[in-house]
Amino acid sequence: MTCQTRNLFVLSVIMIYFGHFGNGLILAQLQNDIDQLKADFNSSHSDVADGGPIFTEKLINWTERNEKRIILSQIVSMYLEMLENTDKSKAHVRHISEELYTLKNSLPDGLKKMKDLMDLAKLQMSDLKIQRKAVNELFSVLQKLVETSTSLKRKRSQSQRRCKC
Repeated sequence: MTCQTRNLFVLSVIMIYFGHFGNGLILAQLQNDIDQLKADFNSSHSDVADGGPIFTEKLINWTERNEKRIILSQIVSMYLEMLENTDKSKAHVRHISEELYTLKNSLPDGLKKMKDLMDLAKLQMSDLKIQRKAVNELFSVLQKLVETSTSLKRKRSQSQRRCKC
């Protein structure tokens, strides 16, 4: 898959999951803007292929719609951060930024959820105070896990009973 194809793929996945097809956003219109942005960044340089893709590989592990919305909201934020340091006087940069801001605003909870995950990753589980708090919350966490697991099993069994295959 070429870099151009990969970028379009990531952008199209983002647009689909954020529900912006049919709302005036047509990916084909953005292709020219993306091509111009590639020229700005000299993305045909040989080092672009080093190490493989940075976003599309990550999307493989996120399978559920709500999960994908979380990772995609983070990817959108990263694109916006990248575009903050580019020349905003260029129409293609403004257009891409506007579309990405529209997408970002459609998912206000995605960034909060990603922040929660990042905060969890930062916890120092070797800290005695953190361990005490964690132990105090263990029963509640296990209770939520059991509720979630039971709910999923119930949904699966109901859908199997409905199916008259």
